[in-house]
Amino acid sequence: VQLQASGGGLVQAGDSLRLSCAVSGRSFSNYGMGWFRQAPGKEREFVATISRSNIPSYADSVKGRFTISRDNTKNTVYLQMDSLKPEDTAVYYCAARTGSGLLFDIWGQGTLVTVSS
Repeated sequence: VQLQASGGGLVQAGDSLRLSCAVSGRSFSNYGMGWFRQAPGKEREFVATISRSNIPSYADSVKGRFTISRDNTKNTVYLQMDSLKPEDTAVYYCAARTGSGLLFDIWGQGTLVTVSS
């Protein structure tokens, strides 16, 4: 299984951006998927997850501004980011939970999102 994140870039505060994560393999619909981010000098943090049954979960810091979704026909998970803030600046990583536990065991390479004020 490989994950390829894309869609990052430089935007202004208040703008929107959509990240995509393409997943190789035949069992995408069986995976829980998530987005995480790591800002400069900080630890990686949870942003959003979506379960196999399409149930989303969000960090409080992005709730109401970000939307996670998945397209099982395209083996892709998305993160729609609206009303971006400078504090959203980070490298964003997608991850897959391929087993029955809570651990995200497969990670993509990350895509940089920079929000200017």
